[in-house]
Amino acid sequence: MKRFALIGHPLAGSLSPALFSAAYDGRYAYDLLDEKYFEDAWMAFLNGYKGINVTAPFKQDAFAAVDWLSEDARLCGAVNLVVRSRGILKGYNTDVDGVVGALGPVGGDALVVGTGGAARAAARAAQLLGCQVTVTGRSLEKAAALGYPAVSFQEAVALRPDVVIYTLPSSAPVPAGLPLKDAIVLEAEYKHPSLDQVQCRQYIGGRQWLLHQAIAGYRLFTGEEPSAEKMSAVL
Repeated sequence: MKRFALIGHPLAGSLSPALFSAAYDGRYAYDLLDEKYFEDAWMAFLNGYKGINVTAPFKQDAFAAVDWLSEDARLCGAVNLVVRSRGILKGYNTDVDGVVGALGPVGGDALVVGTGGAARAAARAAQLLGCQVTVTGRSLEKAAALGYPAVSFQEAVALRPDVVIYTLPSSAPVPAGLPLKDAIVLEAEYKHPSLDQVQCRQYIGGRQWLLHQAIAGYRLFTGEEPSAEKMSAVL
């Protein structure tokens, strides 16, 4: 039987096993490979799994370890899904699909808050949706490294974006004065969101991001269409 898994650390509270089970009525095995070191997690994958999801802190490690990269993975510099295909390890970034699916048809100006792997996927997705992308972060240098116009937190206050994609972890303080009031706000964090109570035009939680990236990823895993309705019920 084909087996799949999630690698990362820590993985406590992950919704991935429940989502995957619902997607295919439990026909495939899905495990959590919670390993502190990437090498241990990668070896477990190579020894027994058809494909893996990859979460923090291993997305850049997986990027470097695969044989082939999708365009989204290459542009984001991060891999969150790996599939074995005829002996070749193929790396994808379905976080891009997650943002596109969660936001739907939007346009205008998008402000991406953060500079990590999720921010790179968010910026790529916003660009695909036709948005003009600006990035802000705690480090202006890191924000500029994403390849889009970058501003400091202080400069971001003066912007009037149509969309704000917030990727900072819940442990980080919310920057003061972010222009959220008139924007559609998508937040990556779903376990402990920071912006779910803010005043904005529309708030979209991280579970929608998770759902849409999972739909795209599970399709790549199996070649079959997962049940989006049953996955939504889990969330």
